Amino acid sequence: MKLNWNSQIIGSKVILVPYGPKHVPKYHQWMKSSELQHLTGSEPLTFEEECEMQETWKNSDDKCTFIILHRETFEDKNSNEIEAMIGDTNIFLKEEEGSKLGEAEIMIAETSFRGQHLGWQAMTLMLLYGIEYLKIDAYEVKIKLENQNSISMFEKLKFEETSRSEVFGEMTLVAKVSSDWTAFLKKSAGNFELKEYKHE
Repeated sequence: MKLNWNSQIIGSKVILVPYGPKHVPKYHQWMKSSELQHLTGSEPLTFEEECEMQETWKNSDDKCTFIILHRETFEDKNSNEIEAMIGDTNIFLKEEEGSKLGEAEIMIAETSFRGQHLGWQAMTLMLLYGIEYLKIDAYEVKIKLENQNSISMFEKLKFEETSRSEVFGEMTLVAKVSSDWTAFLKKSAGNFELKEYKHE
């Protein structure tokens, strides 16, 4: 997204950076996983198609994406983003009955980094970014029914189930933006800062 192309969000455990060309090779390797394809509802792409997708996301006005870096690895590896990459988080924007709705997604692709509260922090930072800079009024998430860890996380983030589809094997959960919920997210996210991101 043009808006976040020069922004990074630094949290205590993760750093969110814009999805750039240098990230594509590792991201492409992730998405060869049939498990990740299933959980994210994605189709396998060729490397060339993945490069085109990255460029599309960069220039889009209604799709916001950040690559998730593990902060400790990033600092230990001399600021090497590729070695620190562990997943991504996205928001798809759409207008619905005069309100701005954001469909949120998160993926911790590196299995060794799951279960460490990293997805939680990355998601709270992304939700707060959407509230503050994208002016989102409500969020929804669509999660595979067997992905109980993700369902549990979003329920703890105060999303509520609105529907489920046995045909598609997924559940839809929604959260409306309010001052109380925003305060809850800020408390959950911990200390963070938004800084300018300088592309190499």
